[in-house]
Amino acid sequence: MTALLALDEATVRFGGRAVLDRVDLEVAEHEIVCVLGPSGSGKSTLLRAVAGLQPLDGGRIVLGGRDQRGVPAHKRGVGLMFQDHQLFPQRDVGANVAFGLRMHGAARAEQSARVGELLELVGLPGAARRAVSALSGGEQQRVALARALAPRPRLLMLDEPLGQLDRSLRERLVVELRELFGELGTTVLAVTHDQGEAFALADRVVVMRDGRIAQSGTPLEVWQRPADEFVARFLGFDNVVEATVSVSGDAADTPWGKVPVPAGSPQGQVKILVRPTGVRLVDAADAQLTCTVAARTFRGTHVALQLQPGDAPRLEAACGLRSAPGQGAEVGVAFDAEEIVVLGAGPVP
Repeated sequence: MTALLALDEATVRFGGRAVLDRVDLEVAEHEIVCVLGPSGSGKSTLLRAVAGLQPLDGGRIVLGGRDQRGVPAHKRGVGLMFQDHQLFPQRDVGANVAFGLRMHGAARAEQSARVGELLELVGLPGAARRAVSALSGGEQQRVALARALAPRPRLLMLDEPLGQLDRSLRERLVVELRELFGELGTTVLAVTHDQGEAFALADRVVVMRDGRIAQSGTPLEVWQRPADEFVARFLGFDNVVEATVSVSGDAADTPWGKVPVPAGSPQGQVKILVRPTGVRLVDAADAQLTCTVAARTFRGTHVALQLQPGDAPRLEAACGLRSAPGQGAEVGVAFDAEEIVVLGAGPVP
């Protein structure tokens, strides 16, 4: 695929500290890329730099084959949608959506037709004359999206687009957004701290840490094979320990005893991740480890168990709702090699 956007060693410094540190990133035509990371990782600075709102201290940004150095924000042909909507409260919905079109000198008839088309697309048909103050949070978000799409930007950028909405509405809107972007063929660069939002929306996920890219890949690749301990823990996996992989490459010595690892794993000192789904509760005769249930948390689709294996680090296990043991129960544990990742080992054939 052809790259619409390319960052080449893009660097931004604040007070001598690099908040964007020689970042290389490409976004292909019609691709949806979501940048994830904790606060201070540089994801919002990256977005602002691409938009032309933050100058680079080094490197370059190429958009549509043209170096953007010196190109002001309003001439970059990008659309921006922020977390707080930034709608004009004194104007109705139609006037908000048409704002970018007016700035580009579109005729009234073109503005009216485009506003009607976009309000239909975002699920607000006939809402052009409604007051912004009368809209719900979800409706305001749809208007902000329509306004960003109105001038037909070659790149749409979203900054925590659903951050102020409640979870059920976020989950519904993220599905609608992916369908809409697919229908329009929109190229999207979004930043968010919400993993579920990014994994549901993106074709590709980019995880940032301290101004650099820690990992980039499809949602499935990043979820199945976190690049390192930082990415694993950022994704919510806590079962990470130091281990020594045996010469055979199919088992590792850990604080939890001998644990199977995927065949062909690199030998020596490593860190491994055991997914909660890879911690199986078994009969004592089949157990590799005996634990006490220290805590249990209902997660809707399953129960998360915190297991205490003597003096070793705790283990999290995912258990079915009906079969989850109670707090204080003693349980046997076995490990599933398919749910164990040797961090930093690269893809396993």
